[in-house]
Amino acid sequence: MITLGHYVMLSALLFIIGVAGVLTRRNAIVILMSIELMLNASNLAFVAFSRFHGLLEGQVISFFVIALAAAEATVGLAIVVAIFRKQGTIDLGHFKFLRG
Repeated sequence: MITLGHYVMLSALLFIIGVAGVLTRRNAIVILMSIELMLNASNLAFVAFSRFHGLLEGQVISFFVIALAAAEATVGLAIVVAIFRKQGTIDLGHFKFLRG
């Protein structure tokens, strides 16, 4: 039987993998995918708590998180493509022109 603890553990594991991806990688696409992984981990936790407590709020919040993730992916990919066209790389170490 799958309990709430199993879902929370899986969600925490996915979130930790996402944080590790953001902190250790230099590729902008991989960082965007890691952020998506963290958002999906939070969605899993919201839906699991909602399901096990018989509430609907967690599922509604997960829809907002999905919309946020779609907007983040769209804007992030557009910025990465624009920078790739100008610089020819998506390595964040080469983005010194973004510093103020």
